[in-house]
Amino acid sequence: MMSNTSFILLLIGCTLVTFIPRVIPFLVARNFTISEPVEKWLSYLPVCIFTGLIVESLLETSGSTGIRINWEALLATIPTIIVAFLSKSLLTTVLFGVVCMAIVRLIM
Repeated sequence: MMSNTSFILLLIGCTLVTFIPRVIPFLVARNFTISEPVEKWLSYLPVCIFTGLIVESLLETSGSTGIRINWEALLATIPTIIVAFLSKSLLTTVLFGVVCMAIVRLIM
């Protein structure tokens, strides 16, 4: 059984491990000026990462038979993409996507 002191030390350690990689880059980067081409290139990263996450959830590997489509995710993704284009809001899109996925899983 873990003592209170061990738990508090573990909690502090986990906090530091989570906090340091998120804060240090901002502290270092605030003293730098990024050129316009680099800034434009970096602006595409969130879209690329988001697209990669979506595609990864839409395709599943099924052992030796190859790749197959995750139909639940596809059914939730299509209306979510429409809402993303119409709202142009990340928060609205994510919340709508979560609700769509919950409804699809409830029905299927």
